[in-house]
Amino acid sequence: MNPAIKYSLGRIGLFVVVAVPLLLFLPETMNSLLKLMIAIAVSAGLSFFLLRGLRDQVADQMSANARRKIEEKERLRAALAGEDAPKDN
Repeated sequence: MNPAIKYSLGRIGLFVVVAVPLLLFLPETMNSLLKLMIAIAVSAGLSFFLLRGLRDQVADQMSANARRKIEEKERLRAALAGEDAPKDN
């Protein structure tokens, strides 16, 4: 499975794991929007530590894609410039 999808699902799952208890067990006098904002902040902090491996995989994948695109662009420019033949100086 794509590392970006795994990371996204991990973030969503972590948010749900934090949000559900907050919504169920905090007093009803507290605004639900405030509870969800707390869940976002807590899940973001936890994901920094718990999902480090997945985040690194996503970064590696993005880096590899960027390198591949740069190499492909350079190859295309060289072909269009006729650099397969000797250069005229």
